[in-house]
Amino acid sequence: MRQNDFRSAAPVWAALSPLVLWLAAIAAYAYEDGMNLFQWMGRFSQVLERPFAIGWTPYTLKCMLGSLLLYGCGIALYYSSRENRRPGEEYGSAKWGNPKELNRKYMDHRHKDANIILTQRVRLGMDGYITQRNMNVLVVGGSGSGKTRFFCKPNIYSANCSYLITDPKGELLRAAGALLAAQGYEVRVFNLIDPSQSDGYNPFSYIHSEKDVLTLIDNLIKNTTPRNASSNDPFWEKAEIALDSALMLYLVSEAPPEEQNFEMLIYMMNFAEVREEDDQYRSPLDMLFRALEEEQPNHVAVKQYKAFKQAAGKTAKSILVSAAVRLATFNIPQYARMTMVDEMDFGSLGEKKKAIFCVIPVDDSSMNYLVGMLYTQCFQALYRRADEKHNGRLPVPVRVIQDEWANVAQPESYPKILATCRSYNIGLNIIVQNIQQIKALYEKEWESIIGNCDTLLFLGGGNEPTSLEFIVKLLGKETIATRTRGQTKGHSGSSSTNFQQTGRDLMTIDEVRKLDTHKAILFIRVQWYEVK
Repeated sequence: MRQNDFRSAAPVWAALSPLVLWLAAIAAYAYEDGMNLFQWMGRFSQVLERPFAIGWTPYTLKCMLGSLLLYGCGIALYYSSRENRRPGEEYGSAKWGNPKELNRKYMDHRHKDANIILTQRVRLGMDGYITQRNMNVLVVGGSGSGKTRFFCKPNIYSANCSYLITDPKGELLRAAGALLAAQGYEVRVFNLIDPSQSDGYNPFSYIHSEKDVLTLIDNLIKNTTPRNASSNDPFWEKAEIALDSALMLYLVSEAPPEEQNFEMLIYMMNFAEVREEDDQYRSPLDMLFRALEEEQPNHVAVKQYKAFKQAAGKTAKSILVSAAVRLATFNIPQYARMTMVDEMDFGSLGEKKKAIFCVIPVDDSSMNYLVGMLYTQCFQALYRRADEKHNGRLPVPVRVIQDEWANVAQPESYPKILATCRSYNIGLNIIVQNIQQIKALYEKEWESIIGNCDTLLFLGGGNEPTSLEFIVKLLGKETIATRTRGQTKGHSGSSSTNFQQTGRDLMTIDEVRKLDTHKAILFIRVQWYEVK
C-alpha cells in the first residue's frame, strides 16, 4: 500500500524538485568565502528579495546536488516513518450500505423496468457490461420468509426478460401466467402435477450429436439414482449406458421424427430378450441391430449395442431389467404423451419474451428428474443458439428462477454454468432455505457456487446454524467505541472512566436469527480499487 501511495504522489514530488534546485541556486549565489552560517543566512534573505537576479557561481552545482540528496533523503524518511493507520477501522471496517448509493451505482436508470428487484428499495441492472455484475442471485430464507412473495413474484411481474421457472405447487403460474400472456409473452408449462395440462417436452428434439445422447443418458441415470446410493462396481451403470445409448442413437439416426421419443425406446427394449440357457438365441432387437450392422458396420449405435452384448446371459438380463425399471415413468400413458412431442423450443427463450413454468409437486420428488433433464437441455440449447446465431450473447436476457432449488436435480456441469452464463446474458437465481442445502448437494463445490453469485439476499426466518454463522462471517466486524467506569468506595474513594475501541460483529448470530420479517440482508459484490 505504501508503494502505491508513493507512486501516486511521485508526480507531486517531481514537480517540487525545480523549486528545490532554484532555492539551492539562490543559496549558492548568497555564499561567499569566509562567511559563517549566520552571515550566510542573512545574505540568503537579502538575495531572496530579488530571487531572479542571481548567477552561476563555483558553489552552484555543489549546492544543487546536495539539496537534491537531502530532498530525496527527506522523502525516504517520510515514507519510512509513516505508520499504517486506519483510524476508526482498527478492528474492522464493516458497515451498512446506503440504498441510494447502491441504486446510483447498479440500477439501470435509462430503462427503469429493466432491473432485478432485490429489495423494496434496491435494484440491479441486467446489463452486466454496465454494472460489472452477473445476474446470478442466491436467495436464502427459511420457510415463510417470503422467498416466493417478495422475490419471485415481483421479479416475474416485472416482465422484463425471458423466464425459466421452477414452480412448486403451480403458485407462480397461477399468479403470473395470465399477466405474462397479456404482456405478449409466449407461456409454456411443463406440469408434473397434472400432465394433462402440460405442454410437450421431448428430450429427443434437442439431440444434435452423439455427445448429446451420452449427456442426456448420463443425466438420466444420475438423476434417477438415489442420492446416497453407492456402487462398488461401475460395470452395471456403464452397461446400462451402452444399451440406452444404442437404442437412442438408433432412433435418432434411423427412425422418423414422430418415433423419436422415450415411448418408442421402451417399445424397442421390450423386444430385447435374453435366454440364459441358449447363448445362440437372437431376439428381434438383436436382428434389428444385425440388419443395421450389415448396412453400416461402423454405425455408433451398432458399436454401443455390441458393448452391451458382451455381457453373459444372466448379466444381460439384469441389465435389461435395470434399464426398464429406470425408464418405467414413460410406461405411464400421461407421461409418455407429454414427452412424445416438443413444444418448448428452448433456444427461442433468448430471442423473444417467453416464459416456461416447470410445475412440480412438493410431496413427491420421484418425477423431478424430468425437470433436471429439461434444465440440462435448456442450457445446452441456449448456449448453442447464442454461439451459432448471436455471436455468443443472447439478445433477450434469460432469468432462471429456481424456487426450491434443492428439490430438483441440476445439470452435472452446474457450477461451470454458473461461472459462464453471464457472458451469454443468462442469470441463475438459486432459492434455498439454508446454506446446508447447497453443501449437501455440492460438498466440494458449494463455496464456488456461492462465489459465482454476485448477489446474495438473506431473508431470515431460520435457525439453521450453518446459515447464521455464514451470514455473520460475511457481514464482518466493525470498530466501536466503548466506555468503562470504575469506582472505589471508602475514605479515599475514587472513580474513573475509560474510553477505548474494540471490534464487534456487525450482527451477532442472535441478531441475525431474530431478523425482522420485513427486513433483509443484501450483499452485492463490491470491488476495491488500488492504483496499479
